[in-house]
Amino acid sequence: MSFAKASVRDAQVEGRRVLVRVDFNVPLANGEVTDDSRIRAALPTIELLRDRGAKLILVSHLGRPEGPDPELSMQPVAARLGAVLGADVRIAPGVAGPEVEAVVEELAPGDVLMLENSRFETGETSNDPALAAALARLPDLYVNDAFGAAHRAHATTEGVAHLLPAYAGLLLEREVEELERVREDPRQPLRLVLGGAKVKDKIGVIRRFLDVADRIMIGGAMAFGFLKRQGHAVGNSLVDDDSVEAAGGILDRAAESRCELLLPVDLVLGREFSAETERMELDGIDVPEGWMGLDIGERTAAAYAESIATAGTVFWNGPMGPFQKTVPAVAIDSA
Repeated sequence: MSFAKASVRDAQVEGRRVLVRVDFNVPLANGEVTDDSRIRAALPTIELLRDRGAKLILVSHLGRPEGPDPELSMQPVAARLGAVLGADVRIAPGVAGPEVEAVVEELAPGDVLMLENSRFETGETSNDPALAAALARLPDLYVNDAFGAAHRAHATTEGVAHLLPAYAGLLLEREVEELERVREDPRQPLRLVLGGAKVKDKIGVIRRFLDVADRIMIGGAMAFGFLKRQGHAVGNSLVDDDSVEAAGGILDRAAESRCELLLPVDLVLGREFSAETERMELDGIDVPEGWMGLDIGERTAAAYAESIATAGTVFWNGPMGPFQKTVPAVAIDSA
């Protein structure tokens, strides 16, 4: 299955400055990256560009800061990337502007510069044309390799792409090709594992695959939209009215389809969204007041694992729980 968009493979990059939108929204603990999977996923594009003599400028968001936040600086991410690459990765003094432009001018072929957290700029999520223009002054061309953020119309994903010659990175190319394969010709049975925060963010995916998949397994915070719609208590779990309404429509449509929609049958609860939180394993799905759902329980995990093991194709999107948090292993008495 061929890729229909312009690929970084075909870009002329020798000696040129290349702005690469990566997805380095990685988990941090005590100022260090705890899981570098997303960093390693971007290595093929980064190494290709370095090998061809490009001057790399990387940009990503990290968390959801509302302005500059030292705890969400890209510095530890740049350090981990440097360790993985075996090369020095400099950190820029900001996202755009004269100071950043001065650093960019110093880049030599093969150098790697990481801009600060793109969400330190309020214009990132609003796709501010001024921020996009400021970013476009840094490079000669643009590469999007952030598949996990490509659906968002932000300044670093959509705005700047209109102002420069734009290409897809190798990771984005591969993800799109695999998604097309799953959509058009999956090996059966096709099973989906869907997690994340909000039902409304995944509603298009669910609707599309209700007519194709034989089973969809729901987890993560989005499960509580479905559970609340069914009348279950959700305590302090992350859920909003839009997600509950979206879940209702999906439940109705699932009842009329051949696809089986699976929801959690047990949960891991916490007092708060924290690695140090008091924890309780709930053999059921009605969350008591003062508690919030943080993960699927052991019975649910076992059932989902069994279903995955017998699938012909598995499409997984979103975590079943707060993978970025290390939750204490000792449970309290649920009574």
